Amino acid sequence: MSRPRRTTPRRGDRRPRQRAARGASVVGRRHEVEVGPVAHGGHCVARVTVAEGEPGRVVFVRHALPGERVVVELTEGTEGDRFWRGDAVEVLEASPDRVEAPCPYAGPGLCGGCDLQHVALPAQRRLKADVVAEQLERLAGLDVAVVVEKVPGEPDAPPGLRWRTRQRFVPLPGGRRGMRKHRSHEVVEVDDCLITARDAREPGPATQGLSVVETVRGRGLAVAADGFWQVHPGAPEALLSAVLEALVPQPGETVLDLYAGVGLFAAFLAEEVGPVGRVTAVEGDATAAALAAENLPGVDVLPGDVAAVLAGPDAPSRVDLVVLDPPRTGARREVCEAVAARAPRAVAYVACDPAALARDVATLAELGYRLTSLRAFDLFPMTHHVECVALLTRTGSDLR
Repeated sequence: MSRPRRTTPRRGDRRPRQRAARGASVVGRRHEVEVGPVAHGGHCVARVTVAEGEPGRVVFVRHALPGERVVVELTEGTEGDRFWRGDAVEVLEASPDRVEAPCPYAGPGLCGGCDLQHVALPAQRRLKADVVAEQLERLAGLDVAVVVEKVPGEPDAPPGLRWRTRQRFVPLPGGRRGMRKHRSHEVVEVDDCLITARDAREPGPATQGLSVVETVRGRGLAVAADGFWQVHPGAPEALLSAVLEALVPQPGETVLDLYAGVGLFAAFLAEEVGPVGRVTAVEGDATAAALAAENLPGVDVLPGDVAAVLAGPDAPSRVDLVVLDPPRTGARREVCEAVAARAPRAVAYVACDPAALARDVATLAELGYRLTSLRAFDLFPMTHHVECVALLTRTGSDLR
């Protein structure tokens, strides 16, 4: 569970791809629009009429809510693009779920991290559930009722704030610090990030090569100080419980933990299957794999690219259970095929991206595995990010 390549969502680190202009820029133009449904990525969908008789140009609008009427100022796009991006800079008719953002740096043109601070927390979770359900329906053809669960473990603070135990800032002259704007290199100076815990660590050059110990269920796991570990204090326990409850590992079973990080899942799966069982952990990051080997006595830790390891001679050819905890891009077909070829009775898929999850669920369905259950967790309040744990079982299996 320590993968520098799968970073927890960093504030404002996604920037627009460079592409050839398709006509004059529309940046700065304003339109009055009726806001449509929420979409994957922290925005809602609206349409702007460009020419009479046309259906309207799609605009992905941030800082809005479904059903609102707003004035949107376009922030990206040219006249020939299929869609534009924009910010709601004026609210003409507000949703009942709209609240005043607690952070002075949240809003159009400001810090790019918290894209849902203008939404009441219960409504934030409903919007995230809508996104997960929509992605599963569109990409996997599944009609799934989704509920995003509040995660215990947040500090005594205003709800949704002060939960982030690690945070990266952009250093500024004079010891000041900032955050990047949405999809931009520009930096907004930030005096206090309200989702950051008071005692949060700030990984950086000074922490390279160092490790810390994270404790879960009384067990310490060494983690690189600048490596990946869930930033919500309740996340490790919530995800671990969901995986164990989904898989119901039995003594003597064989388990494959893919994208294992420093070994959160493997550590406790090994306890469940006992000394006659076998757990194999595969991790692509060399530092995380080395720490996993220290953290997991009795577990086979295989360092290397997951797809390459599964294609090699060292990985077990058949297993009872698989945990998939891939980076944001998902496991993808090659890994899904390698998993299905080992005929596990059940697969627990831990996903930080609903679209990647839905694509891999569709692939696994082709390979004989059906989605049996899904839980979603609000590990990143005030942002659009959501974590899911999906259980997939072999078609026709009566084990679950």
